[in-house]
Amino acid sequence: MPSNKILEEKKQVVEALAAKMQTAAAGVLVKYEGIKVSEDTELRAALRKAGVEYAVMKNTLTGRACDIAGYGDMKQYLSGMTAIAMSQDDPIAPAKIMKQFADKINCFEIKAGFVDGGVLDQAGVESLAATPSKEVLIGKMMGSLMSSLYGFAYVLQAKIDKENEGGEEAAEAPAEA
Repeated sequence: MPSNKILEEKKQVVEALAAKMQTAAAGVLVKYEGIKVSEDTELRAALRKAGVEYAVMKNTLTGRACDIAGYGDMKQYLSGMTAIAMSQDDPIAPAKIMKQFADKINCFEIKAGFVDGGVLDQAGVESLAATPSKEVLIGKMMGSLMSSLYGFAYVLQAKIDKENEGGEEAAEAPAEA
């Protein structure tokens, strides 16, 4: 039977993970078996650069944290070696980076994830990963707004030009007569 000190440490780990999950914009569970050290180093560097927290944790501890955080449905995906990646700010970053590495590394696979208080299966996480970044979406929206405004400005300018042409001809006609 584990000592009270060890149980207390585990309880603190679970509570800390649950708190991070509750405040995270999104998170992804991945199968973490057979990955090479060089691949793991590259993965962790990419995650760090994107501001994504990443940890390999016991499934029982992760499962308890899922229950506390309100993601109890994710417990069904906790088998084998599992790692979790979470972002506090960007809901797309963990899915995008994990999908990128899952495509590159055969033994590395996405299991599930969470976003906006809901649990996603593997297909849901991959769909989320296909979503363009916030900057790209803002750029597309601004482009579409600008094209509408440019179209409106061109119509107004054509109307003004047409009225000016008609006004010049009308002004010249009485002078010739």
